[in-house]
Amino acid sequence: MTLDGNAPRATRRRGAELENAILEAAWQQISEAGYAGLTFEAVASRAQTSRAVLYRRWPTREELVRAAIRHVGQRTPRLEPDTGSLRDDVLAMLRHSNASRYGMWVVLSVQLADFYAETGVTPAELRRDLIGDRPSQMPLLMERAIARGEARPGIPERVLRVPFDLFRSEAILRLGRVPDAELVAIVDEVFLPLVRP
Repeated sequence: MTLDGNAPRATRRRGAELENAILEAAWQQISEAGYAGLTFEAVASRAQTSRAVLYRRWPTREELVRAAIRHVGQRTPRLEPDTGSLRDDVLAMLRHSNASRYGMWVVLSVQLADFYAETGVTPAELRRDLIGDRPSQMPLLMERAIARGEARPGIPERVLRVPFDLFRSEAILRLGRVPDAELVAIVDEVFLPLVRP
């Protein structure tokens, strides 16, 4: 109760605070109920706001999905390892992704199957939304590894994507975290033999 005997009023969220609440609610709704369960009513209820507020910002479900994915990508911490070893750097990045991002790949591949069919948007486009304009860290890791004599110069970009492509594939197939032994195998048995001098 306030001094005048009335119940305190809930403060109205605005701007970034409201938008963050809505986008978090949208991501949770997609994660739990898939695209079929992503309704403006469900998201508004989770975010404790009105459907009109959502429609003003994102007139379509496609726009809401893509905004939620960009939001999740921006709020996910980024690791910048520099262990002194290419093997340990790549393992650190895979382990970080396994701890913080495995669920994203499951959602992007499984929970949004109907979204792809309805909109024609591809998983690659949503991956770009998720990552944003942040550059890949692999070229920097490779540059250091080349300077240390651990890797040869001129490695194609496709090869640099191998550890993370395999990780995503494993996460999607398992619908969950990838066992650490698999991460080690990706680095030791596949990636390092491709890049060594």
